[in-house]
Amino acid sequence: MNQNILKKTILCAALLAVIASACAKGSTNNDSSTGQTDTSSQSESSDQITLTLLAYDSFTPSENIFDAFTLETGIKVEIALGGDAGELVTKAALTAGNPQGDVLWGVDNTLLSRAIESKIFSAYKTKNIDDLDESALKLVSNYDASPVDTGDVCINYDIKWFTDRKIAPPLTLRALTSASYANLLVVPSPITSSPGLAFMLATIAEFGEDGFNEYWKQLRQNGVLVVDGWNEAYYTEFSGSSGKGERPIVVSYGSSPPAEMIYASPVPATAPTAVAALTCYRQVEFAGVLRGTKHEREAQLLIDYLTSVTFQEDLPLTLFVYPANTKAKLPAEFLKYSLRPELPLQLDPKLIAAQRTVWLDIFTNTVLR
Repeated sequence: MNQNILKKTILCAALLAVIASACAKGSTNNDSSTGQTDTSSQSESSDQITLTLLAYDSFTPSENIFDAFTLETGIKVEIALGGDAGELVTKAALTAGNPQGDVLWGVDNTLLSRAIESKIFSAYKTKNIDDLDESALKLVSNYDASPVDTGDVCINYDIKWFTDRKIAPPLTLRALTSASYANLLVVPSPITSSPGLAFMLATIAEFGEDGFNEYWKQLRQNGVLVVDGWNEAYYTEFSGSSGKGERPIVVSYGSSPPAEMIYASPVPATAPTAVAALTCYRQVEFAGVLRGTKHEREAQLLIDYLTSVTFQEDLPLTLFVYPANTKAKLPAEFLKYSLRPELPLQLDPKLIAAQRTVWLDIFTNTVLR
């Protein structure tokens, strides 16, 4: 996970050649029943169009990843970063129907119901639908958004910190309430952070709606530190990251260890962090066309590209997530160090939609007051 905040504009020098090729192929066909667009040909209407892709701060794909899309379509892509996913969805909900961009990347299954309730998206069935993870597709109906990646929010710990002190690391959620781990855990807030919300949902999945409140009372008594977002939790407070904070236990991702290996200089012999597999909550991220965009057809083409093998194979070593496109290949170094739990904690999206506000109120009253 890279904390760099960046804004990229990708241009294509071969625009005229693309337009000429598009015109030779004929006109564009639309299927009004699904919103499906035939991408085999482009018209001159795409000339000079720049799409704005709204994304969270840790969205850091390869620098030239949109060059192929621009070369094929003549459409340019500008990335606008907007904080954590929770903040991103809040802003999009406030501007629904009059969006600040054209496509939104990064709504996950913990926030998807909120996005749909706020009517953020314009439905579109991507041409890559048959290649996408079936279990991820089941989380969204009416093609409101397309799954783009999956991952797991888990407890991560600093291996050296525990080895030096000859203390066994926490391997379960229950263990985190032990006095052995007092004042060692930092978590992003579920109110402002999608991984923070995923972790809260993990505790509900583990201890039930009647038991998670008591569990958080115990975490508070044990000195849990709650911060606004994942970046602050991982890069500022966590001792196992480059930030070298003071807390050796953090809520992060099952794919954080390979990120530590790849970004480290010099590269260590083994990953400096590890994942507690029994604490993981499955996270699925989606991208969608923003309702009210002035470039809906072009935005649909971008969704097709975001779900294509070309873009999807860039994700493991840039965003450190698993591609939603099942035809995308995973790099060896990602597979070597990432953890994929066989039985991750999960909750029904309909239950999340019905109870999310209630659960967040309980969390606020229990932990933040």
